[in-house]
Amino acid sequence: MASCTELWVDRKDFRKTRTVGEQNLTAGDGQVLVAIDKFGLTANNVSYALSGEMIGYWSYFPAEGQWGKVPVWACGTVVESHSPEVPVGERLWGFFPMASHTVLTPGKVREDQFMDMAEHRQALPAMYNAYRRTQAEPDILTKLENERCLLFPLFATSFVLYDYLIDNALFGAEQVVIGSVSSKTGFGLAHLLHRDSEISTKVVGVTSAGNTAFVRDLGCCDQVVNYGEESQIDASLRTAYIDMSGNVTLTRALHQHIGDNIVESAMVGASHWEGGGAAGDLPGAKPTFFFAPGQIGKRDKEWGPGAMMQKAMMASAEIAMATSGNLKVEWLHGPEALDNAWQQLLDNQVGASRGLMVSLLD
Repeated sequence: MASCTELWVDRKDFRKTRTVGEQNLTAGDGQVLVAIDKFGLTANNVSYALSGEMIGYWSYFPAEGQWGKVPVWACGTVVESHSPEVPVGERLWGFFPMASHTVLTPGKVREDQFMDMAEHRQALPAMYNAYRRTQAEPDILTKLENERCLLFPLFATSFVLYDYLIDNALFGAEQVVIGSVSSKTGFGLAHLLHRDSEISTKVVGVTSAGNTAFVRDLGCCDQVVNYGEESQIDASLRTAYIDMSGNVTLTRALHQHIGDNIVESAMVGASHWEGGGAAGDLPGAKPTFFFAPGQIGKRDKEWGPGAMMQKAMMASAEIAMATSGNLKVEWLHGPEALDNAWQQLLDNQVGASRGLMVSLLD
């Protein structure tokens, strides 16, 4: 039994929040109670809220009425167990709510992971139902807990995007333009493209003036362009556009500047979530939402179940170690600090070099 603290977010107005406490959270038959001692907080969590209804992110950890629990990537320890295969003391990494505790229902248990078999989660994308049992994993992963919470899910998406582009021969593109390249998923993708010796495609990053120096220090872009200066991008080259910003104004500007030479336009993130909306009819490839589980499912059929995410995990570790000197981890404790950071993310006021780690445990 535990006294649980959670932060709930209004699903219609993300700036409205509510701190909720439960004094008697306990695990039932076949379940485990997990104390969540650390989770990462990034613009990716805003994307989860923004697409919560469409993809089902609000449904993983249901709340009451108009409220929702934004999922985060976290580490936690089992403090109560009624599951014979997952004992007290087990260390876990996976998809959790913004909370101090939660209850999981382990099933399909393997040495290195299990699936949450709660009935309400079975119709949702399965990749978010997997929980890693970290004590069974290589030392390189167990030593990177903070990076795993803060960076791995984003860099894993970077790898899936990179694989998607490679799988489609980069759509014939001569340059890849990444919107909001200072986002972790953005510079992760740039890093993977830049380090691939078999790719000669130009990598162009678009970012704010305040993040230009950060992106240049990463050394993963051939060209860095500020918002509003998209005309500096070579419009004569066939271009794959990967947008992490969700800013429809940027999408329109690039499509109108590059025109029919835009051969792929993938919408991934929403770091500029309030700039969203319908793009309308534009020249070039039609902007489409990129759904990472679709590419993962394709590769699982081709390579075998789990192979794609294993590759993504190792790529994430490599990117995290390569860029660790460019990020400063900041620790936040308690619901008030979490709420303040959430509001900053919504206002796009968290600099690219900041890595926010949060704990709601007393």
